[in-house]
Amino acid sequence: MRSQVAVEEIMARKGKLADDVNHKEIWIKKDMNLEEREKEKVLRSEAKEKHEKRTEIEKKNFYWRVLDMRLKKWYLMKKEVVLEEAIN
Repeated sequence: MRSQVAVEEIMARKGKLADDVNHKEIWIKKDMNLEEREKEKVLRSEAKEKHEKRTEIEKKNFYWRVLDMRLKKWYLMKKEVVLEEAIN
């Protein structure tokens, strides 16, 4: 990229590609060095282990994901809440 501003703008808007049916196969990720890739690999392994240990109730409420080189608990929206927001 020609500038850091352009990179930040693209990275901020990359999630919109997932909503576009024609571009679902495209993924944009930050360029990482070998050390960063290894760290992310370890974090993904930890997330996978934590996924497998979740109870059925936990599976309905959250999942684990790697975001900004950290392992995060990502909460799912309840269908009732989504429907209520859509009605209002």
